Amino acid sequence: MRPIRLACGVMAALLASACAATGTTTTPATAPDRPNPTGYLATADQSLPVGGTLNLAVHIDSGAATGYDPQLADVATTWQLLSLSYETLVTVGPDFSVQPMLADKWDTPDPKTYVFHLRDGVTFSNGREMTADDVVGSLKRLLASKSVWRGQLGPVKSVTKDGDRAVKVTLSEPYTPFLAALANIPAAVLPMKEIDDKSVDPAKTLLGTGPYVVENHRQDVSWTFKRNDKYWSKGKPAADAVNVTIAPEEAARIAALQNGSAALATLGNVDSATMLAGAKNVQVVTQATTDFYYLMLNTQAAGSKFADPRVRQAVAIALDPKQIADVALGGKGRPTAITPAGLPGACDPAALPSASKSVDEAKKLLADAGAQNLTFTLSIFSTEPAPAVAQVIQQNLQQAGITVKIEQLDEASWSGKVYGKAPAEFDAALSWFAGYADPGMVTKWWNPETAGFNVGFMKPDKELNTLIDAAGKEPAGAARDKALAAVCAKADTDAQMIPLVTRPATIAFRTDALSPSLYATEGYGNVLRLIADARVKKTQ
Repeated sequence: MRPIRLACGVMAALLASACAATGTTTTPATAPDRPNPTGYLATADQSLPVGGTLNLAVHIDSGAATGYDPQLADVATTWQLLSLSYETLVTVGPDFSVQPMLADKWDTPDPKTYVFHLRDGVTFSNGREMTADDVVGSLKRLLASKSVWRGQLGPVKSVTKDGDRAVKVTLSEPYTPFLAALANIPAAVLPMKEIDDKSVDPAKTLLGTGPYVVENHRQDVSWTFKRNDKYWSKGKPAADAVNVTIAPEEAARIAALQNGSAALATLGNVDSATMLAGAKNVQVVTQATTDFYYLMLNTQAAGSKFADPRVRQAVAIALDPKQIADVALGGKGRPTAITPAGLPGACDPAALPSASKSVDEAKKLLADAGAQNLTFTLSIFSTEPAPAVAQVIQQNLQQAGITVKIEQLDEASWSGKVYGKAPAEFDAALSWFAGYADPGMVTKWWNPETAGFNVGFMKPDKELNTLIDAAGKEPAGAARDKALAAVCAKADTDAQMIPLVTRPATIAFRTDALSPSLYATEGYGNVLRLIADARVKKTQ
């Protein structure tokens, strides 16, 4: 496991400078300890005064990859930042239930029809009222786009106004994940009047209904948000401003917490809680997520080492997800199938076909395929804890006689190598999926004809695609659980993308500077989901 370099005085000084010019607010008396409600790691103390500036430090700024257009945002770090300015018709609660957002209620007269009733008093940050035309236009724009999220909406047949304050969506067939798919940033309601008259380009300007408005952005350096005074939820957001510093090095984020220039930081190393144990006024929490790491085996490269399914199955058998969770993630992750562990109705990873087979059986599969001396390169990004996960994979596969060479790249280089060409040129790669809020959603990514991003390294499997579509039609219940289990088993045998373990989020915050709200489990990789509730105790 790569050690954290705590001595990072230069970066710490840069961070302190970047976050310093924000004024100071009064520090109130410390509130008594309050138990957190079920489903929350923390809830903001509403007795604290509103105002102040919240300083954050995160590891990556991916806004430039696809511009600012939320419909084209395809990574969780982008959703996280855009969620400060954009909102969706519905959202998810701490138990993954779908809850109102810009629609304050909805009707489902039959399994193929949804009528959303729009909340009154919602305006975009330019002051214009959000209308049913904005909702209809946004959904139609998303469905007509090349967004990876287009496939998550399922078989949408039509989107129409239903009076001035309602929108009707008709599906061509039932699709259980539909509401959950509307709860993520790519399905945000956009200012369609301004987009249509070309006065706003969503790739360059954030104009949403959310709690904050962008004041300044320096790519890979910082974001500055100010309070949206026209925000529809009375009393929110609590903080006047949010400064986000992009600090790729984990040591820099830790230093910012220690010197107080950041009130909250996202961390990657699972040992961060131990490393920060002696830091005054710093609390480290682990947010469980339905996000999960997975291993990609490229079957589309010329002369692919993984074209034979027996080779891929041998790799899947030789992997030990529990050991990865215990060693690389400090016991904070969980083995998972393609339906994320932690969601109701998810598959049992212990019931997968590969889970009941031995390393000797893996060796026999390799021998049958003429691949006894298999050697391949595993491409990973350098952000913690990916290097630690890769090392355990390397050790696991060594037991089956497979030699793994680890190639560690910065995130941009890694992304270009994995997703930049079709066919892709890597052997194998490690990545993670956001796990979302419905067990059926992430299964869509196992169909490259729907997902699109993986056509360069994954061959479509007709039988698997049929199972995925069948599970999507089943309403929640035993029949759906059975259908999802069939998807999990087939994907396990196909083994072009092998699910490993869930990806916990480590979050640290200054207890003398911030009273945050955090879900105990997050489904869309968004630790900033409840930022509008956060109360600033003091700004440094």
